[in-house]
Amino acid sequence: MTDKSFAFTRRGLMRAGVAAGAVLAMPSILRAEEKSLKVGVYGGYFKDSFDKHVFPEFTKATGIAIESVAEPTGEAWLVQLDQAARAGEAPADVSMMSQVSMIKGRSTELWAPIDLGALKNAGNLEERFVNKYDDGRVAGIGAVSWYITLVTNTEVYKEAPTSWAALWDPANADKLGLLALVSNSFLLEVTAATFFGGTAALDTDEGLEKAFAKLAEVKPNVKLWYRDEAQFEQALKSGEIPMGQYYHDVTGLAAADGAPVRSTFPKEGGINDSGCWAISRASTKTAEAHAFIDFCSQPSIQALMSRKVGTSPTVKREMLDLTPEEFASVSTDIPPIVPRYDLQTGKADWLNEKWTEMIAG
Repeated sequence: MTDKSFAFTRRGLMRAGVAAGAVLAMPSILRAEEKSLKVGVYGGYFKDSFDKHVFPEFTKATGIAIESVAEPTGEAWLVQLDQAARAGEAPADVSMMSQVSMIKGRSTELWAPIDLGALKNAGNLEERFVNKYDDGRVAGIGAVSWYITLVTNTEVYKEAPTSWAALWDPANADKLGLLALVSNSFLLEVTAATFFGGTAALDTDEGLEKAFAKLAEVKPNVKLWYRDEAQFEQALKSGEIPMGQYYHDVTGLAAADGAPVRSTFPKEGGINDSGCWAISRASTKTAEAHAFIDFCSQPSIQALMSRKVGTSPTVKREMLDLTPEEFASVSTDIPPIVPRYDLQTGKADWLNEKWTEMIAG
């Protein structure tokens, strides 16, 4: 992988709250077969990598042709899928969706329930990557994941920090670059994991207030609340902003290219964000959709994605044939900090108001 821009496209499109604006690219039909399936994935490098490395393998294994569709940004695709489903249409049979979009889609019964009994590889997945309706029906299956970690410039910091608590260290005044939104930084979760015993501390309003107050203490150390990921990456490389939070795989690629940067998984864990495969309720290709999701849940295909797309596996570590170096380039064995997507949907307005008032306003 030489094109580092894929990470910006991939995650930028998966996060909720990013402005919608991309147009649908023309579908690319990889192979004409009697059976076919439309699959929505994020555009640019990410879609190109799936078109080249993943979809042909699925067609070879099943005889089912893939018509890949480039999804637009943010929640625009969720809106399109929902409106189309109301009209009985499916712009894609299967789509890769952010966790927040999964929750919102569940509220309108947009996702066709997935039959785990039809997926022989379902047991390979880590439990947190199985997205369920409140009644237990499966709404989505983990497609890919990625990590946000603690990153540093190695020329400024000769030794890597070991804890997220470094963000609060007075020695780091005016040295940090942090993601600018409550919906993409997951800094409340980091604060809870670092100082309050875990993200369960955010279950109550009192716990959220305490986390906000503690997080506000980091402000004197922040030089940049960034929305433009490339801006922070350049500042990190130059040493202008020598510490912050960033994407593990992108930082690793920059280091491999000779930049003086490192990615560290703190003892509290890296932030593990992810996306799901979900089936539109309007799809008439549920059998083919199940075959595709099952195929992507194989350890060998998850390893292929790690090598060729740069994603972290959603299946159990012991099932993978990734070398320690390959695994470390995309993931870790340290238990992760999992974002509280329920709060991002159930308390979105309050969180955004509080964030503006206390943190990044």
